[in-house]
Amino acid sequence: MTKIYYFLILVTFNFTLLAQSVDKIEAVLGDEIILTSEIESQYLQYLSQGNTKSSEIRCQIIEDLLFQKLLINQAKLDSLVVSDEEVEIEINKRLTYFESQLGSIEKVEDYFGKSKAEIELELSKVIKDQFLAQRMQTQLTSSIKVTPVEVKDAYDLLSDAEIPTIPTQVEVAQIVIKPNITNEQKDKIRAKLNSFRERVYNGEDFKMLAMLYSDDPGSASKGGELGFVNRGDLVPEFERAAFRLKKGEISEVIESQFGYHIVQLIERRGEQINARHILIKTKVNATALRAAKLKMDSIANQTSAGVLTFDEAVSKYSDDENKNNGGLLLNPNTMSTLHTLDDMAPALRLVVESLAEGEVSAPSVIQMQDENKVYRILRLNKRVETHKANLVDDFSKIKEYSINGKKQETLERWMNKTISKTYIRLSDTLSECKLANKWNK
Repeated sequence: MTKIYYFLILVTFNFTLLAQSVDKIEAVLGDEIILTSEIESQYLQYLSQGNTKSSEIRCQIIEDLLFQKLLINQAKLDSLVVSDEEVEIEINKRLTYFESQLGSIEKVEDYFGKSKAEIELELSKVIKDQFLAQRMQTQLTSSIKVTPVEVKDAYDLLSDAEIPTIPTQVEVAQIVIKPNITNEQKDKIRAKLNSFRERVYNGEDFKMLAMLYSDDPGSASKGGELGFVNRGDLVPEFERAAFRLKKGEISEVIESQFGYHIVQLIERRGEQINARHILIKTKVNATALRAAKLKMDSIANQTSAGVLTFDEAVSKYSDDENKNNGGLLLNPNTMSTLHTLDDMAPALRLVVESLAEGEVSAPSVIQMQDENKVYRILRLNKRVETHKANLVDDFSKIKEYSINGKKQETLERWMNKTISKTYIRLSDTLSECKLANKWNK
């Protein structure tokens, strides 16, 4: 979600800026308004994805915006709160994404034709409204549940055309062998970071050292600064050290899955911190990589010869943390062991598609999140082909479908009731749309 989600925000926000010169009020709902630019920005986004002009889609966008503003108006009446800290964290996340896509904050400013402060100001209103609408919708639907009987009844009422199609899904297990990083390499990295720590305490600027030496491209250009994050957003080792620090204090050397760090606390606000760090990644040399390959080849030979089973090899040899789960790859979106092929990384999908159930792949080298290379073999545990959902194999999917249907009914009832008691005025332009929910009163 995050990458696509932020991309859509980038496009929408840009179109909003372009459209503001021709703004007028198109609708009033209580204390909320809809501007021409809001409608045009979303419609231009739709067209930018290669779609053709459609008055029907434009009217659907208008109806969605009316619903969003109704939620926002009610959220304010109900005194729902979005804190400045929450908005600031989200602004930082989006600006960081823009920077990663465009290269620098200067290029972001050039792209939008506005200063960073102006972009932050405009984003703050958009983000606060999004959070309020989400919070109001959650308040209306969070308690909705369905019983197994209700799931079955909902399924029985579906026509054949309404029964969702479940795409092909696979369950995959892996054995991972990581090249060894020598103690000598680790000691050199720790010594380097400790020297940086001493240099800062002797008067040098942590930010400058981070810009010059940190291996974290996302934060190095900002002097190692991460921006405000919540407890739970960081990897455990890093977080434990960072939350123990006093303002301006620098941590001892920390080891995480990304490498080795030193952290300086900038500010703490309850369960949120802003910190900067210097990261030095461990680099695997060619000798260690070759040794890992030989080890993986030996494991593959033993499993293919029946000397040990794949499951035994996972437990005995795999260097990945999922070894205690039989080497099963978890779907990060659902936390299930089943993956749809379309959601898999291209390189992984290419291997999996070529395997039969129970078959083990040849060893291959892949690049991990820390940019180091590891060797991996995969086993396709099972493949569930594309099929119409049924209660035996897809109960959780049908349950989700039932809950979403119930939520939609709840929201529609609330909307119709709230429309009747909310001041609403639409411009003549919007009257061209036949709005299904009778917004014109």
